[in-house]
Amino acid sequence: MTSSGDTPEAATSADLFRNDGRHRVAVLVRDGVMPMELGLVHQLFRQARTATRGTPLYEVVTCTLEPGEVRTDADFPILVSAGPRTLAEADTVILPATHLPDATETEGRLPAALASALAQVRPGTRLASICTGAYVLAAAGLLDGRRATTHWHETERFRSLFPSVRLDPEVLYVDEGDVLTSAGEASGIDLCLHMIRCDHGAGVAAEVARRTVVPPHREGGQAQFIRRPVAEPSGTSTGRARAWALAHLGEPITLGALAAQESMSVRTFNRRFREETGQTPMQWLNGQRVERARELLESTEYTVDRVAAESGLGTATTLRQRLQATVGVSPRTYRVAYRGAAHAPDER
Repeated sequence: MTSSGDTPEAATSADLFRNDGRHRVAVLVRDGVMPMELGLVHQLFRQARTATRGTPLYEVVTCTLEPGEVRTDADFPILVSAGPRTLAEADTVILPATHLPDATETEGRLPAALASALAQVRPGTRLASICTGAYVLAAAGLLDGRRATTHWHETERFRSLFPSVRLDPEVLYVDEGDVLTSAGEASGIDLCLHMIRCDHGAGVAAEVARRTVVPPHREGGQAQFIRRPVAEPSGTSTGRARAWALAHLGEPITLGALAAQESMSVRTFNRRFREETGQTPMQWLNGQRVERARELLESTEYTVDRVAAESGLGTATTLRQRLQATVGVSPRTYRVAYRGAAHAPDER
């Protein structure tokens, strides 16, 4: 149900999208929003552009329950002119967390104004939450029977309030198709890049990551919180080995070769790598090779055999298996989706 034509909100066009064909993202903020969570959505989606003409692929509009000044959890407010009817025009709605102790969704119920706002979201609209924004989706019943995640610190409370949600507190984000959830605020970056990758391919997402100087791809299944012993020395890292691996993906890479890049023993390197990434070196490497294969399928007309070789996956069979497991389609289907049938030769 949308606002009537004689309301103050209906009298202004400040909260309306331009409807110029771009994917419309509405960010619903409330008192207590973290500036970082709001900023990362705008920064990432607004950086997504077509490769040829640099045309923006998304339009992002911030809205709130009642237009005006919105408190943040910092020492400054933000001014939001768009109201909740913006949600009725959105293709994607993103819900950052609110960091106020009296947020009623953390008691398992929605305030009337928030429930009314969500009722304006059109069927089929993609919804996503950052951090404890998952409480809103759960309180609205949108996560019942589904996998979801939120900040690891909220695990016990969230499970007690929403036992029908299959909460996975160990991961960075969960994609359930039309509803996505992410962990702490930084994992919102991973979630946004994931949505951009799903919408427009690995190449566009990688370019957004390069422009904003963030990691191009972290699997949602990575651990969101990794405890490091206090006694661990802080001066070492596996970053040099990861950079070397990315430059040599098409070559055979062993665990010993990776460890040698850091002058570590294999045992020490394997332990440190897991501490820093939440994955084993080979899990990470296989993920990077699939990402490289996706980029090649999008940007070249290489045969599937050559894509497999260039990405280090070895054979077309392995590429098909890994791509099917990752995105659920064959190399040809993936290429058709991002380049069109004219650029999709036989899978050979």
